[in-house]
Amino acid sequence: MVLDEVLDIIISNQLLPQIQMKGAVKMEGIKISVIVPVYNTVKWLERCIKSIQNQTWSNLEIIIVNDGSTDGSGELAEQLAKADGRIQVFHKENGGASTARNMGIDKASGEYIGFIDSDDYIEPQMYTHLMELIQKEQLLMAQASRDEIDQEGNVLKDICVPPEKTEIMESYAFIRELLLHRGDASFCTKLIKANLFDDDRFPEGVLNEDFHLLVRLLPKVERIAVIPEQYYHVFYRLDSTTRRKSNEEFPRVFMDIVDNADMMEAIVARECPILKKEARRFGLYQRLDYLLHIPITRMKRDNKFYRNVIGYIRAHFADILFVPYLERKFRLYLVLFCIAPKTLRRMHRATKKK
Repeated sequence: MVLDEVLDIIISNQLLPQIQMKGAVKMEGIKISVIVPVYNTVKWLERCIKSIQNQTWSNLEIIIVNDGSTDGSGELAEQLAKADGRIQVFHKENGGASTARNMGIDKASGEYIGFIDSDDYIEPQMYTHLMELIQKEQLLMAQASRDEIDQEGNVLKDICVPPEKTEIMESYAFIRELLLHRGDASFCTKLIKANLFDDDRFPEGVLNEDFHLLVRLLPKVERIAVIPEQYYHVFYRLDSTTRRKSNEEFPRVFMDIVDNADMMEAIVARECPILKKEARRFGLYQRLDYLLHIPITRMKRDNKFYRNVIGYIRAHFADILFVPYLERKFRLYLVLFCIAPKTLRRMHRATKKK
């Protein structure tokens, strides 16, 4: 058969459907495991699971890990599983989101893994868009953008501002965005190659577990894609583990973020020393966040963690004045915390009450 005849057959669509089908089979053959840790979210669980069931990427499994719920979430999960063979439900004693996610990873059989918090929900095209980008760019990780919606249905101000267009970033550039508080550390917005979890897991017993694990994985991925579409919807509710209801409450997360800052300085020194100034800025900012939330009653000499935070900012007073990327307002706060921490904390609390 001469070349002209072959071209005529392709143009007449006699072979084109077969070529397209071959490509489609390759894509659809990739399995995604979506892990949903559940703890007392019976009011929102069905909405979450339905948003995963409605994904345009059909080759997926939904792994629900009931982390010792007492509100009927586990029973609802079993009911949902009976109606959809793609759903698997596992039950365990309460141990926190990290333990539930880690169990889900152990049970997952997909080539790629996604995570959804059980009170959140996603748009139908999220995983298809991310997977197509992963295949096109030969990536190990891709990320959708997100928004936050309160209990009245209002869309809140973006915590992570989406890019104007899809960005393919080197891993060190993504780490830089995290250090400057512009990146999204959440695993829920990401689709990740499963074998990245072969030698690592979410740390247990901390609240900032996503950041902790992500910065350990990023040096292994080389590049990550970030798309502007806000496919992931975070449901903002007051009883979440990181929300405060009174001035005397002090969630563990504000200590975890300081520990993460120390971890980042060590990782940057080892993996990408070019980001040393950004890491120092991050360390100062995280400690400022701690100081702006700690109850005055805990600002005592016998509080070793608090004294270490004050000691750090005083030891890096020159960095407060000269390190780049630190906004003027935050420099002023840090200088004043070095001089009169309790007085400034009282003034800040009074301002917040107005």
